[in-house]
Amino acid sequence: MVNRRSFLFGATAFGALLPVRAVARPSGLPSYATVAGLSHPVEIVDDRWGVPHIRAATKPDAFFGQGYVVARDRLFQIDFSHRREMGQMAEAFGTAFAAHDAAARLFHYRGDLDAELARIPRPVLDCVRGYVAGINARIAEVERDPTLLPLEYRILGVMPLRWDVRDLVLARGGSVGNVDDEIRRARLAALGLLDLDRLVAPLRPAFAMSVPDGLDPAQVSEADMGVLRLGPLPFSRQTPTQDPDERLSATNAGSNAWTVAGSRTATGRPILANDPHLGIGGFGPRHVAHLTAPGLDVIGGGAPGLAGIMQGHTDRFAFGRTNFHIDQEDLFVLELDPADPERYRHDGGWKRFEQHVVDIPVKDAAPQRAVLRYAVQGPVISHDPARSRATALASVGMQPGGSGAFSMVAINLARDWKDLRAAFKLHPSPTNFHYADVHGHHGRQSIGFWPQRKRGNGLLPVPGDGRYDWVGMRDFRALPGDYDPPAGWSASANQDNLPPGWPAERSPAFSFRDPARYDRIAQVLSTQTRHSIADSVALQHDTLSVLAQRFQAMLPRSPSPEAAPAAAMLARWDARIDGASAAAALYEIVLRQLNARMLAALVPERARSLIPAIEPPELIRVAADRPDLIDAALAAGWAEAGKLLGSDPAAWRWDALHRVRITHPLARIPAIAAAFPPIEAGGSGGDSFTVMARWLGSGPDWRVGGGASYLEVIDVGDWDRSVMLNLPGQSNDPRSPHARDQVAPWIAGTMQPMPFSRAAVDAAAVTTTRLQPDRSL
Repeated sequence: MVNRRSFLFGATAFGALLPVRAVARPSGLPSYATVAGLSHPVEIVDDRWGVPHIRAATKPDAFFGQGYVVARDRLFQIDFSHRREMGQMAEAFGTAFAAHDAAARLFHYRGDLDAELARIPRPVLDCVRGYVAGINARIAEVERDPTLLPLEYRILGVMPLRWDVRDLVLARGGSVGNVDDEIRRARLAALGLLDLDRLVAPLRPAFAMSVPDGLDPAQVSEADMGVLRLGPLPFSRQTPTQDPDERLSATNAGSNAWTVAGSRTATGRPILANDPHLGIGGFGPRHVAHLTAPGLDVIGGGAPGLAGIMQGHTDRFAFGRTNFHIDQEDLFVLELDPADPERYRHDGGWKRFEQHVVDIPVKDAAPQRAVLRYAVQGPVISHDPARSRATALASVGMQPGGSGAFSMVAINLARDWKDLRAAFKLHPSPTNFHYADVHGHHGRQSIGFWPQRKRGNGLLPVPGDGRYDWVGMRDFRALPGDYDPPAGWSASANQDNLPPGWPAERSPAFSFRDPARYDRIAQVLSTQTRHSIADSVALQHDTLSVLAQRFQAMLPRSPSPEAAPAAAMLARWDARIDGASAAAALYEIVLRQLNARMLAALVPERARSLIPAIEPPELIRVAADRPDLIDAALAAGWAEAGKLLGSDPAAWRWDALHRVRITHPLARIPAIAAAFPPIEAGGSGGDSFTVMARWLGSGPDWRVGGGASYLEVIDVGDWDRSVMLNLPGQSNDPRSPHARDQVAPWIAGTMQPMPFSRAAVDAAAVTTTRLQPDRSL
């Protein structure tokens, strides 16, 4: 997967130097640097948590400061992904990376880049240009003084790649999206087992699937995913390096956000809380910064390599987000002309692929030539003349206006709800945007681009003969929202939040999540009439499992002797997935045992590879009819818990299994592993279905794979009372005091201050850096 919205991360040969002159100062005094790209001086005040507070005379200069500090703290993270998206890995790392480069370039935008930039409002574009210039200014510093380079560069023997604002509209990113779901359903349909898809991905909202007219599901296979099946980056052939984007494979697993009106809070001011759920185990997905300039004052968590703040607040409003669900990718099956495989059937005739031939530079070898093909629907990801078959991927990201690189800045520059609605037009990715302002207003709006199809619903692959093509794009104005809702609160947790009566056939997606987390949030917020910051913090760390309560209701009244101890422990449990809980550990083990037994009972052998596991809410639903299997799972779970946790059930703990370990994404390279020791954060409570979401990784162990690494609770109007956490810390440099200073607070659930006023920032200040514009250019 190649996607700028994921971790941004890259590297290259030594480039030309920008005129950057660092001036050393005695210890304890501000440091100075003269940099290219600034119009006025910028002051950067770093507080004791490593958060940079950027003070600038213009808005573009403030974003310059953000680019500079994110490159200072996270250069390798943003640079590696940038190189990868630009398709320039092989020139730094060799022939084995050429296929990855070709795949990245396949998803470069083929339209008019100047037209794409022209559609961006000038103030927004100027700020993004400033951000890019700030990144390049820091790169220039490390080029001039290689001792400033992050450790990875010296180990890998490369240098960072320069950025250009045009790169941000060129590299659109190709991701699996729901293509694997489409292929799985087609293969199940070919087996006559399409109804079993509900076990792994139940449709929400409920909908009756059928095979699209003209599709032969028996011909669909994993090969149709083409370049999307490329494995991890080949840094080590003996031990393949885990792809950084694979660490984000569960990015869409969740997020929580809510707003509470002042009429229901202890202070009379609104509160906004947000904890986006992202991969945990590699680089931190958020970098916190505070940007100030005349007409701009915004603080919060940003995605490294993406200009602007994603979750936080300005001096006028607070904002947060969760994933809304829009099906933004479709797989099209193309019939090739047997006499000329460069043509495909479309609209009753043969249409020729648009071809682009690219020569990919390769380190210490001749360039490798790649042929990139494009159909009417989008990039051709698989081309198989022997079978007269190809597949093309239609994606929102490849459409005009599909780059999301400017949306955060537009949101940050907004002054009110009206401005925000204009900014939403630049926001293609599906999001529940939460909002609360100093005037007491609050609410939520679903935003994102929604493809209009001639026919079909995106659930299975479709023929590429023209009958199912996209014919347009809707934006947020076709999606629901609630502004100042009568309940006095609004929340989202990736559940189906389409309004009652919304026709299922008009749903933008069928992949909404089970409402367990939302149900718990709603249960709490609906009963609190004097909600406080502490209440929001407690709710973000709430471990009560609605799903576990459903399972408790199914426990056998007369269990077998082997199952009786497990049934008794779970029956008297409070259904909280606490780290210190023995019952929580047992519950998780029993569910895994139950999953294996239900799979064997419900899924024929020929479909096992397509349904490796049952989604837990669906598992509990279908297990209600199999008390014998519940009993067997309880007995097996009790025995397995003894093996894993010891013979004394009183000493069992969920956090003894559910550990948090943070490693460098390239840690399988021995020198990287030596330079970047793993951070053993400790054990954690929670699971996928608690508000404090800490879901399991993809391996056979019980390690935490993701959850809320960044959390914020905002006191709207009294901004200095707001709090946050950012795991593991602001810096990726293991030598920095801010590489892991948020780990212990995160494990403990102890939120950290979020100073915003000038007085509060100055009181927390540790170091100051002053950037001076280079007037010699």
